[in-house]
Amino acid sequence: MTQPYQQYPHYGWQPNYGPPPENNLVWAILATVMCCLPLGIVAIVKASQVNSLWFQGFHAEAHRAADEARKWAMWSAIASGILIGLYLVFIVVMFAFVGASFWSLVP
Repeated sequence: MTQPYQQYPHYGWQPNYGPPPENNLVWAILATVMCCLPLGIVAIVKASQVNSLWFQGFHAEAHRAADEARKWAMWSAIASGILIGLYLVFIVVMFAFVGASFWSLVP
């Protein structure tokens, strides 16, 4: 009696899902350096997970991590813009008060 043909798994072979998604690591690093540090660090962590998840076969999770990295980098830039805007408003208000008090002292 002959043994039926046993098919061995092909280790390391994966179906062609295309290239991995863009990990947005550059945007995450730029957001960390130039914008808001805490949110940028979260973006770097999410961006660093993309390729490892992709090559482990977790394609949906890799896409989700790439989207979250982009989201955190974007929120870092938005938070930085809001803080800079509030700072500029504060400076303008302070100059207005200083100017008003200065001109009230001038005879």
